[in-house]
Amino acid sequence: MGVYSNFKRVDATGKVTGEAKYTDDLLPERCLVAKVVHSTISNGLVKKIHTEKAAALPGVVKIVTCFDVPDIQFPTPGHPWSVEESHQDVSDRKLLNQRVRFYGDDIAAIVAEDEVSAAKAAALIEVEYEEYEPILSPAAAMAPGASVIHQEYPGNVLKKTGFKLGECTYAEALKEEGVVRLRKNYEVPRVQHCHIEVPVSFAYIDVNQKITIVSSTQIPHIVRRVVGQALGIGWGQIRVIKPYIGGGFGNKQDVLYEPLNAFLTQQVGGRPVKLELSREETLACTRMRHRMLFSVDAAVRSDGTLVARKAEILSDQGGYASHGHAIVANAANEFKQLYHDEKALEIDCATVYTNLGVGGAMRGYGIPQGDFGLEAMIDDLAACVDMDPYEFRLKNCVKEGYEDPHNHIKFHSYGLEKCMEEGKAFIHWDERRAEYAQQTGPIRRGVGMAIFCYKTGVHPISLETAACRMILNQDGSVQVQLGATEIGQGADTVFTQMAAEVLGITEDKIYVISTQDTDVTPFDTGAYASRQSYVSGKALVKTGKVLVKRILDYAGEVLARPAESLALVKNQIVDKDSGKVLRSLAEVATEAFYSLQHSVHITAEETSHCKDNTFASGACFVEVEVDIPLGQVKVLKIVNVHDSGKLLNPQLAQAQVHGGMSMGLGYALSEELLYDEKGKPLNDNLLDYKLPTAMDTPDLHVIFVEEEDESGPFGNKALGEPPAIPVAPAIRNAVLHATGVAIDSLPLAPQKLVRAFTEAGLISKGGEGHV
Repeated sequence: MGVYSNFKRVDATGKVTGEAKYTDDLLPERCLVAKVVHSTISNGLVKKIHTEKAAALPGVVKIVTCFDVPDIQFPTPGHPWSVEESHQDVSDRKLLNQRVRFYGDDIAAIVAEDEVSAAKAAALIEVEYEEYEPILSPAAAMAPGASVIHQEYPGNVLKKTGFKLGECTYAEALKEEGVVRLRKNYEVPRVQHCHIEVPVSFAYIDVNQKITIVSSTQIPHIVRRVVGQALGIGWGQIRVIKPYIGGGFGNKQDVLYEPLNAFLTQQVGGRPVKLELSREETLACTRMRHRMLFSVDAAVRSDGTLVARKAEILSDQGGYASHGHAIVANAANEFKQLYHDEKALEIDCATVYTNLGVGGAMRGYGIPQGDFGLEAMIDDLAACVDMDPYEFRLKNCVKEGYEDPHNHIKFHSYGLEKCMEEGKAFIHWDERRAEYAQQTGPIRRGVGMAIFCYKTGVHPISLETAACRMILNQDGSVQVQLGATEIGQGADTVFTQMAAEVLGITEDKIYVISTQDTDVTPFDTGAYASRQSYVSGKALVKTGKVLVKRILDYAGEVLARPAESLALVKNQIVDKDSGKVLRSLAEVATEAFYSLQHSVHITAEETSHCKDNTFASGACFVEVEVDIPLGQVKVLKIVNVHDSGKLLNPQLAQAQVHGGMSMGLGYALSEELLYDEKGKPLNDNLLDYKLPTAMDTPDLHVIFVEEEDESGPFGNKALGEPPAIPVAPAIRNAVLHATGVAIDSLPLAPQKLVRAFTEAGLISKGGEGHV
């Protein structure tokens, strides 16, 4: 079948039947259980930890506290390491932390014979704190006299960056006669990934004294490096194995508990130790999408021409750096890359430490936040000059041939305007905008849209490298091994299709090794940034071409004819010109293994250092119905239209978009992590954290605009993260069309909408919607 076909997932049977083995399915016998003790304050210092009662409990094997761990600060984000210090991540946490920086910080750990004993012991731990006033917002963190969360950053600002583009300054652009000016603030909240499988690992020391960690992670090779840094030991002393993984969405692109687990097995003589988080711990103590605040100022001409924009963006980082400033910098890039300003664009952004949950990587990596602030602003600007939002976007959006002026990423293929056209037709934009223009009554409808662009992978900001190994078996089949991780997105299936295509053999002869093992798996930085089919795919193609050449070289020797006259087609060695079958690949492979004259094991392994990038783009169009008195939004119709190059597997692509749209619906309408005045989480469970259910989800429609991208290995580019980007701003803009009320923060929860509709006069004091 090859690429561009609906080849069945290679892991489908194993997952449907339950035969696929996840981390918790692989526990060794007599595995001990670890339980982390978390702080019960959000800002302060651990003065003393009383462990006597817990240590006396039957079943407790070992207790370690923040006073017992190595005095080493290490980085946790899943970024490629760099030999250049300026490109290295912030090292600001230890295995266990004496300085408490958010409610739920890791301060001690129990190792016990079973989960019950570990939980009982954790409850008996008594902690004495020196408590400080919680800092719960960037404004409070930057205020004079605020306590310092990290001594290395006395103003609590992790980093500030900015850029200016255009022929003049923003202030000068405002002097143009007749321009209309918009000044507003927008805000997006913290939300959680809510992957099905919680973070889990087990660690032990093998007979060769190597620390082995089996972990549900997106980034096994990076985990190995971070564990080595955290423990102060050589990276070769560590082995990381990644089995099947039950979702990550970026949360497992941080190395949070594997280093602690490695330390704990050292403390108990190398015995296996399992460390699994509860759902509550996952929600409160791991990573989340950053809360961001956008202060925008924009000028537009009466004909809809975007003259100039200025934006200040604050990213609420929480207690630790994690991926740090990279997230808000990416959000700022969306302002630059999606629209053109006639005269000026000025962006300033800052990442600020607070005493709330820690922001990290989450599907879209800052672009969902940036796209909300930007696309809400675009609709508001269109309203300022009484222009159709679609026409406003068409007039001002990035055009074919765009090249980023700073990093020089190009739209190698451009389908944005075509995506807009397709979405407009699907939603019946013109008809619905006219039909819903003059509504009255408590129930009203509207249509809205949002567009986006998204770069593929991390080049040139960070290193993009991947390797692939292929081994020819005696029966003519091929083992394919990559460090790129399957985390549910279908990577192994697409790699199978790619391998079959480049090698010239059928998919049933391709065996992708799904489990990554850093002792044997070729290096790859992992699953993130929608990079795998693009970056790792290039490594696979490069390796496949080398393997084919080696196979044909050997076949030419066996057949006594030039290798250049041969080809490999559907598992057969054929004459390149006539197509005549000369020998089966299986026969050649067997000969290569067992020939008494020339035995050779035909393999190939190549590294691809990817030094290119491109933009994916697209749009979301949505129709909503708003119950004004109840403050409820019902999505009636929604479509995502994507320009992701050539589709390697259309059904998998559609599934990716459906999943991203579902996450976008929750981001738009219901999800937000809440905290009290002390910084304690209020809804760190799946009862109170409002994920949308199947009953909340409308039919999800997908359209693809397939423009072949010359930079992709098969004309493909990013698709994994883009579907989660445009849904929330499109829904916000549809509510604006339906009601005339601009809601400038997420989520569009009923309480918030009722307040806004009341202030706008759409709801009387008695609670009835105005007619």
